[in-house]
Amino acid sequence: MWLNPIVKKDVKVQSRSMKICFGVLVYELILALVFFFAMYIIQENNIYYSDNIYSDLVGLYPVLAITQFVILGVIVPVRTASSISGERERQTFDIMMTTGMTPFSVVTGKVMTAIVQSMLFIAASLPIMALSFVVGGMSWSYLFWFLAIALLISIFSASIGILCSSLCKKSVSAVIMSYVFYLIFFIGTLVPSILYEIYRIDYWYNGSVLTLLINPAVYLADFVALVMTGESIWDSSFDMAGARGPIRFLADGNRWIIASSILFLAVSFLFLWLAARRIDPARKHMKRR
Repeated sequence: MWLNPIVKKDVKVQSRSMKICFGVLVYELILALVFFFAMYIIQENNIYYSDNIYSDLVGLYPVLAITQFVILGVIVPVRTASSISGERERQTFDIMMTTGMTPFSVVTGKVMTAIVQSMLFIAASLPIMALSFVVGGMSWSYLFWFLAIALLISIFSASIGILCSSLCKKSVSAVIMSYVFYLIFFIGTLVPSILYEIYRIDYWYNGSVLTLLINPAVYLADFVALVMTGESIWDSSFDMAGARGPIRFLADGNRWIIASSILFLAVSFLFLWLAARRIDPARKHMKRR
C-alpha cells in the first residue's frame, strides 16, 4: 500500500517523541476541566429545574464537541504553518524538493501529518464523549457526525497553515498570518451582513447571507442546533425574514450545513493548490527566465 513518504517519516518521528504524549495530556486536561465545569452547571440547574440529571447529560455533547473544534482550530494551523517555512529555516527545503515528489505531494503530505495528529487527539477524547451516548441516550450517528466535522475542520485549518507556510520564510510570520486568515473568515464574512443590517439595501440580502456559508462560527452554531433540536438555525430565521430563492432552499433541512461543508472543502483544496504552486521550483525557474 502506497503511503506518502512525508507522512511516513513525520509519523515515525512523532511516535518516538514525548511531545505528542505531552500534547495529548494537555488536550485531555483541557477536556477534563470543561467536562467538570459542564457537570457542575448541569448539577446546579438540576437542583432547581429537574429531577433527572441523566437526560441533561446530552448537553455534554455540544460543549465537548465545540471545545475540541476550537482546540483543533488553534493547534492545527500552528502545526502546518511551520512545515514549509520550518524546512526553509533548517535549510532542508531544497533537498526535499530534489526528490521525486511533486509539490502537491509535499503539501498534501504535510497536511495529512497534521490531520493524523489531530485525529489522534480526537480518538483520545472518545471515552469522555461516550458519556453523552451511553448515559445521555444520544444516537450513535451523532458520534460519526462529530468525527466527520472534526476531520473537515482539521483539513480546513491545515490548508490555511500550509498556504501561509508557503508564503512566509519564517515560521513565526506564517503562524501570525494563519490567524489573520482566521479573522478574515470569522469576522470578514460578517461584514456584508452588518452592512445590510445598517443600510437595509435589498439587493445586498442574498450576498450578505451567502457569505456566512464560509463562516466557521456560523457553521458550528448550525451544527449544534441540528444536534440538539433537529432543525437548522436558519429555518425559522428565514421564515420570519420571508426569504425566497436559493436562501430558502439552503435553509430547509440539512442543506445549509451540507453546502457549507462542500464550500469549506473547495476552499481547502484551493489553498492546497496555491501552496503547491508557490513552492514549485519549476514555476520559479520559469519566472526567472
